Amino acid sequence: MKEKSERKEQSGLGRSATRVIAYTALLAALVCVMSPFAINIGPIPLSFGSLGVYIAACLLDFKRGTSAVLVFVLLGAFGVPVFTNFTGGFFKLIGPTGGFIFGYIPCALIIGLIVDRWESKVWVYPLAMIAGTAVLYACGTLYYMFQSGVSLAAALAGCVVPFLIGDAIKIAAATALCFPLRKILKKFVSLPKKEKAKPREEYETEKAD
Repeated sequence: MKEKSERKEQSGLGRSATRVIAYTALLAALVCVMSPFAINIGPIPLSFGSLGVYIAACLLDFKRGTSAVLVFVLLGAFGVPVFTNFTGGFFKLIGPTGGFIFGYIPCALIIGLIVDRWESKVWVYPLAMIAGTAVLYACGTLYYMFQSGVSLAAALAGCVVPFLIGDAIKIAAATALCFPLRKILKKFVSLPKKEKAKPREEYETEKAD
């Protein structure tokens, strides 16, 4: 009976782990599909990739959301055309927009950590995305300044100001989608907890019986 219970638990863990991998892959695919579409409004294009990052970071926990974004960055670095305007390759990471691409990773991490802590409060979602976006802006702006040699004011005018309204709309859309959907997905993706290991004395007593 005990062995049957253990096999059932292991089977459940295996299925849950498979779901974790599958959902993480789907989130990575979501970012990959959305990121290439962009509007060229200046030196930094307005990409829908950040919306994909918001959704990936909010839907599940921070580990899976951040992992999905990391997969996206790695795929693009190895040449898969998932970056803006269907480009890819390592040269994009060291180009003027490279700071924004790398910035997606801490952006997703921060959003995920905050939402994980207060996931039942709807107002936390936009605040988390604002915090993550602030870090994304900082990474992108500082790297753009380093690459192009422009002043902070010029970098902010090209890398931040044109995107404020668009990102506000993305944050509102991601909040409306992710707050109700996260509750549904968590029921199917969360891993079952393993039983605590029994003390050695208790195990030996059961064995003797």
